[in-house]
Amino acid sequence: MQKGPSTVLDSGVYGDDACFISRFKNTFVVGVADGVGGWRKYGIDPSQFSRKLMRECEKRVNSGDFDPKRPETLLEKAFKATAESPRPVGSSTACVLVVHQEMLYSANLGDSGFMVVRDGRVLTKSEEQVHYFNAPFQLTLPPEGYRGFIGDTPDLADKSEIRVQKGDIVLLATDGLWDNLTEQHVLEQLRPLIEEKATVQEVCNALALTARRLSFDVTHNSPFAVKARENGLSAAGGKPDDITLVLLLIA
Repeated sequence: MQKGPSTVLDSGVYGDDACFISRFKNTFVVGVADGVGGWRKYGIDPSQFSRKLMRECEKRVNSGDFDPKRPETLLEKAFKATAESPRPVGSSTACVLVVHQEMLYSANLGDSGFMVVRDGRVLTKSEEQVHYFNAPFQLTLPPEGYRGFIGDTPDLADKSEIRVQKGDIVLLATDGLWDNLTEQHVLEQLRPLIEEKATVQEVCNALALTARRLSFDVTHNSPFAVKARENGLSAAGGKPDDITLVLLLIA
C-alpha cells in the first residue's frame, strides 16, 4: 500500500483536526478526527480532544492492542484512554479505517468519512451521521457537572467491510473536504493518480488545495450549501473549515 507521510501534530497552530497513520505487521490503520469548534466559545481548545483521541488510537495500533476486523473497538479503547488524566474537555467526530488481508474495515462516527474508488468510479462512500443539520454524531467529554451537550458512544459508529484490490484508491477526510468537494470534483482530482501521472502525495496536495480554494468561493454550489438549503436555510458558496485527508493507494 502506498501512502503519504504521516504524523499526529502536537505543536503549533494546525486547526481542530487530527489524524494518524500506523502499521502493525501487515495491517495498516488510518484515522481522522475533527474537534468540534463550538467549544472555543467556552475558552476550550477543540484540538486537544481530537489530537489525544488520535494519539491513543495510534498507540494501540503500534502495540497490536486492537482487533483489525472491529475498528470501532479501537475507537472505544482510545476514547476510554482519552478520558483519563490529563482529561481534555471537548468533542470530536472520528473515522478509522483498517486495511487487513485484502479487506477494508471501517468505523465512522459523525460527518468525517471515506470513499473507495476503483477504475475511476466510486465503489463505496460512507454516509454521514447527524442528529440534525450541522450537528454530527460525536464523542464528548464535557466539563465536570455540565449537561446538555451532544455525546455519542463508539459503538454507534457506522461499521462496514469491503474487499479491496490492487489499484483501489481510498480517500479518508474530515468534513472540510466533503463539505466543499462533490464526488465529481474528487474523481477529477484523482484522475492523474489513476492514470499514473502523479504521486499519491501530489494528488493529496491537489485535493486539499482544491477544497480550500472552493471553501472561500462565494459562487461555489458546495455540498454544504446544498444540504443547508434542503434544511430550509439560505446558503451559498463554500464552507471554510479545517481540511484533513489521508489518501491510500492499494498496491
